Amino acid sequence: MAEIDAGDLLPNERVMDAVADGEITQLTRGAGTRYAEEGDRFAVDGDRFTVVEIEERTLGEMTDADAEREGSPSLSAYKARMKRAHPSGFEWNDDADVLTYRFERDD
Repeated sequence: MAEIDAGDLLPNERVMDAVADGEITQLTRGAGTRYAEEGDRFAVDGDRFTVVEIEERTLGEMTDADAEREGSPSLSAYKARMKRAHPSGFEWNDDADVLTYRFERDD
């Protein structure tokens, strides 16, 4: 367990704000880089969070429930948001390997 900078896991201020507001409780990122380990802790706006689970999976395994934990109302809305967030030509590939980081606010 280590203390990590929130910016190492959370890619931008909008995501950090959504984590602080409780709108995002997990984040899925490409599997090429591991941004945290289970048990790592980080702070956003004075609140502390712990990474409670990291799951290796593919984009095709994501569900509507995953999308909601990532701050989108549905999987289709999440896919559209990812395309907007990556304007350089992001293509949803069901077989793409990803890591899903789940975190919880510390008491």
